[in-house]
Amino acid sequence: MMAYKTVPAEHQVQKFLHMFVHLTAICLGIVGIHAVFKFHDQQNLTNMYSLHSWIGMGTFCLFILQWLFGLSMFLFPASSLTRARALPWHVCGGRALLYMAICAAETGLMEKFGFLRLQHSREAHLINFLGLAILLFGITVDLSVALARYV
Repeated sequence: MMAYKTVPAEHQVQKFLHMFVHLTAICLGIVGIHAVFKFHDQQNLTNMYSLHSWIGMGTFCLFILQWLFGLSMFLFPASSLTRARALPWHVCGGRALLYMAICAAETGLMEKFGFLRLQHSREAHLINFLGLAILLFGITVDLSVALARYV
């Protein structure tokens, strides 16, 4: 989302960077999900049992679909009318995925908080601070997208 606002370059360069950053995120997501399933299998833990895992996997799958949609609409040749019609849906989908990623991160922190039985420790304060930082970061990113046409 931020490649278009933070990189002072031609639109095509920004578009390529946007696509490349998201492709990198997909690759890292695959590595991360594989590591989680492998760890759960080694520890004889159930996979996909929590709200965190459901939101996270849903977010990741929709993220891949969003990336493929963007690739087909904006990287390959398409009419300007088709692109103009697709752009609001692509932006809206990106914002929805941002919200979902925030929810996945926040529920993951709460899950970790519960596993470690933290209440009045330094780790609890760290997790709470991290949760607030994630939320504020997400709000800031979303506002920058929502207000882009006014600024």
